Amino acid sequence: MVESEDEAEAACAVVLTPPLSLEGGLAAELRPASLAQRVLSLFLNVRPGSDLSHFQLPATFNLPKSQLQLYGEGVYCAGEDLLGRCARGRDSLERLACVVAWSISTTRPPIFGFAPYNPVLGETHHVSTTSGCGGGLNVLLEQVSHRPPVTALHATDARGEVRLVWCQSPAPRFHGASVEAAVRGARELRLLRHAETYVIGCPGLLIRLFPSPACEWSGDVRVVCAESGLEAQLSYCRTRRSFLGFGGGDARCVRGRIFRSAEPGDTLCEIDGFWDRQVTRRDLATGEVSVLYDAQRAIGDLATPVVQDRKGVSASESAVVWGEVSNAILKKDWETAQQAKRRVEDTARRFAKERNDRGEVWTPKHFSLSQNKSGDWECWPLEDSVPPAPIVVPSSSSSS
Repeated sequence: MVESEDEAEAACAVVLTPPLSLEGGLAAELRPASLAQRVLSLFLNVRPGSDLSHFQLPATFNLPKSQLQLYGEGVYCAGEDLLGRCARGRDSLERLACVVAWSISTTRPPIFGFAPYNPVLGETHHVSTTSGCGGGLNVLLEQVSHRPPVTALHATDARGEVRLVWCQSPAPRFHGASVEAAVRGARELRLLRHAETYVIGCPGLLIRLFPSPACEWSGDVRVVCAESGLEAQLSYCRTRRSFLGFGGGDARCVRGRIFRSAEPGDTLCEIDGFWDRQVTRRDLATGEVSVLYDAQRAIGDLATPVVQDRKGVSASESAVVWGEVSNAILKKDWETAQQAKRRVEDTARRFAKERNDRGEVWTPKHFSLSQNKSGDWECWPLEDSVPPAPIVVPSSSSSS
């Protein structure tokens, strides 16, 4: 758990870095050093079939941000107001298509050789947008469990039209020549004015080590709305089948369709394209083809969050907890980064031991947490809405 400290001092330590985007962003500031040494280090530290959800990478492998921040950026960092478009959809089919487009926008370009920090228990991340969806979106994340790692997200807009509730748990596995980073849990998007709830899946991240090192999103994703009876199926895949890891064409392909749940064989629309370029939607009834998603507009050049209210930043804020580590990584001071990272992790272990010694059971501050009959974790926010955050994303002229 992250213990409370002087709020003003904590705010001074906030380190915020650019989001992952198609142009520039964080990728422009990072360069992997000695790829062969990194890959060798992985083989020395893990074995085939081992559970990587608790594996701690050395700081030289880390992005200067926590997994909480990466999850959050998929929601609050956008060049186009796709969530607002979901709420403004004229009919259920248009709204489902907009939700599909928004779900694709949460897919950001991964960087091979780097991974975010594993969040510590009680770590939070609270950010607001100053424009777009419903007059601005307020987003709050909390690490509600450490073993297993479970992250909860709650987001609401100022007009009360949109509500997001996520409960996610990464489940990475090492398979010799690759690492499969799947994400378990539910992602719900509620369009309150239309009384519709969309349950949205997400692709897994496949990290290939041999024969050609690469990161790519892969897997099947469903977007389901029980109220409208509509759903979409998407497949993140390569344009061609690969042979022993060779070839396979473009790895950023997205294909799928929209149909009625009661008539799964009757396709209403076909979806085809590339998540880093354009994805089109073809209406089978009319033959009309339209642009469903334009990556350049949505994630082409994204703004970096800034601190607006230093005194309002919590000591549990992710950008504070890992601030010293991130600052050292940005300066390429690897020894300082590793020492600072070890302090964060050792402190979290010490707090856990102290709680166990006292017989205390830790409970999340912002969410309830439980397991269903299938063993999956379920989270629900304790408050109906998220308040404005002390960290904000500057408005973008490209928002619409």
